[in-house]
Amino acid sequence: MQDNLFGAPPTHPKHSAATPDSANHDDAAPATPRRRSNEVRPLPPDDATRALAAGLNPRIRLGASTWSYPGWAGIVWDEGPYSESVLAKNGLSAYAQHPLLRCVGIDRSFYRPLTEGQYALYAAQVPDDFRFVVKAPALVTDALVRGEQGHGRQPNTAFLDPALAVQEFITPALAGLGDKVGALVFQLSPLPFSQLQRLPLLLERLRAMLKALPDVRGATPDGVIAVEVRDPEWLSPAIAPRLAAVLKETGATYGLGLHAKMPRLAEQLPLLRALWPVPMVCRWNLNPLHGACGYEDAQRMYEPYDRIHDVDHETRELIVRTVRGVTSAGQNAYVTISNKAEGCAPLSARALAERLAQR
Repeated sequence: MQDNLFGAPPTHPKHSAATPDSANHDDAAPATPRRRSNEVRPLPPDDATRALAAGLNPRIRLGASTWSYPGWAGIVWDEGPYSESVLAKNGLSAYAQHPLLRCVGIDRSFYRPLTEGQYALYAAQVPDDFRFVVKAPALVTDALVRGEQGHGRQPNTAFLDPALAVQEFITPALAGLGDKVGALVFQLSPLPFSQLQRLPLLLERLRAMLKALPDVRGATPDGVIAVEVRDPEWLSPAIAPRLAAVLKETGATYGLGLHAKMPRLAEQLPLLRALWPVPMVCRWNLNPLHGACGYEDAQRMYEPYDRIHDVDHETRELIVRTVRGVTSAGQNAYVTISNKAEGCAPLSARALAERLAQR
């Protein structure tokens, strides 16, 4: 089980040979508890941050794509300093105490399926009203088996396999996270050319998989299945209506994937409108000014992710408008943000919150 994130109880100071007078002083200052080496302390929120969070529609859930960034010292954590490994292991509880960060992404599940116990450890570190946005394993969402550098090596025979989707993702996530399930995201990785020529066939396989899944919306207070794509061909006039029909039939929502390889948000919103009203799941991953292959450029330019570098005004405004529309219709809105979107995910979340609070 994870170490206590707030440290052990204060220990009594050791006494050297004390004089009678010093031993009898009842008003001596208490010893300051020492920080344990693996302890992460949250930055105490100020009154303005608390007021901003309290004024938001409770259906609005803003957060980051993950939480292990030392550059967030003085923004999410106290001044630390903390290493990335310490934050990855022990930072979630401190992250979840930030009033504006009411959800977070779990991406590691994409690379290897997580167990019920691993999900339960995450759930134990956050308050009851916190939610997780979790990526399904590449085992069922990638048409290719890839090498360490990401290059496809061979076809993946488990792609969109209903039984594996349930066994390796939905069942352990529901059991481990319980009521803290937010969005369970099937992000369909970029397809090889041969598969892009057969999207109608893939739609039927997607329908079969989604219909085989347990009822996530019925089993949890706020849970939803989302399907996110990484090829613009899914949004073509011939395919988008059919994709919308599959999602509507199976009770899933369309995941807005704001990645440079996909069209801008304005071009993805018609598919979400075709499902109306449904929850909004938006993963704001990368600033489009870096181009289709600019992830490494953004990382190099924005580290250590302690400030906003490039404001994406268009995306901010469209997210705000969409969140307002979705939540006013009684649906939940999940927006997780990468540091590569503008430079610092928690500050981007605050900017969205400030705009959403305006009347």
